[in-house]
Amino acid sequence: MRRLLGILTAFALLLSTVLISTSAPVQAASQHEDNMKPEHIFYIMMENHATNEIFGNTADAPYLNMLASKYNVAWNYYGVTHPSSPNYLAAISGSFQGIWDDCAAGATITCAPQEFGPTSGYTTQELLTAQEIASATNTPHWFSGQTIVDQLEAHGLSWKAYMQSMPTVGYTGVSYPIIQQNGKSVPVSLYVQKHNPFMYFSNIRDNAARMQKIVPFTQLSSDLSANAVPNFVWISPDTCSDMHGIAPSQAKLINNPQCAYPASGLDHSIIKLGDNFLQSTVSTIMSSRVWNDRSAIVITWDEDDYAGYAGCCHSPTGVNGVTLGGASAPFMVITSHDADHIVDTTTPYNHYTLLATIEKLWHLGCLNQACGFSQKELMTKFFA
Repeated sequence: MRRLLGILTAFALLLSTVLISTSAPVQAASQHEDNMKPEHIFYIMMENHATNEIFGNTADAPYLNMLASKYNVAWNYYGVTHPSSPNYLAAISGSFQGIWDDCAAGATITCAPQEFGPTSGYTTQELLTAQEIASATNTPHWFSGQTIVDQLEAHGLSWKAYMQSMPTVGYTGVSYPIIQQNGKSVPVSLYVQKHNPFMYFSNIRDNAARMQKIVPFTQLSSDLSANAVPNFVWISPDTCSDMHGIAPSQAKLINNPQCAYPASGLDHSIIKLGDNFLQSTVSTIMSSRVWNDRSAIVITWDEDDYAGYAGCCHSPTGVNGVTLGGASAPFMVITSHDADHIVDTTTPYNHYTLLATIEKLWHLGCLNQACGFSQKELMTKFFA
């Protein structure tokens, strides 16, 4: 009996040793992932410029280039597709929702594709298939699928979207402001709905509590001061601050000629406005108490405004399998902790990859085209 007990004790000790030795690497890997997990991610979406129009352009974007010399940059980042709106949808839902237009949100609103045809300026042929054109033309701009909002709330994480020049919390208008001129109401496209993807999803628009989390950008400063910033912070600058620009007639109405589209060539003054906005915003975030937590600021651009259709990473495809990408777009991550300066010039990334990375960092699962990426295809190294 004693011999049997001795054998059983030895076996138990051996089993515990095996279990400890096999579980330790798993526990270590899990602990490493948790150590990488940001407490706050600030996601700033800029507009319509190529990587080489921003990085290296120290005359127009000195602050951005200073950041690029210190923090993490991807030179091979792409928009998912064209034009703006489907990139914003892709960024929060993992799907461009099958549309190629910038039309307003609404259950009865449909629009034919505005891109990838022979009049787009970057191709002489129709790149969309007949089926894609028909489907997009008949797709209501009122989407029922899940977004990162659903994932965050399901995992006990908070979120808020800050929209510059949006007049009120949960504003559902297409643009703002409305200027009175010669007795007529003239809309000026500073805040634009097409840069607010949250407005296109029915389970956000029909939820009063969620709509209270889509707020004017002016609330960011007070939230930072009160140390009341959510885990996920979306920031859409207005069209003078995001490098998009507006028509000269609109710029005149608001007395901001620097925001006007140029007649030709690079929009130097608009890039400068965006650089100034980022200097103010990033500096404010980095000087707040929130930055003492493990935090990250993502700065990216939606697409390279109609300059081509290069893409990667689950972008849609068209005629003969051609990639219908959004072309080159700048991308940068700033972290609040000491980290290596990473400059990745080879790995392809896009908004789907970025969403997949955020989902991975916070163990959220995955949505639509943000699924199926391998660890080496993700962008976790930029947040490490």
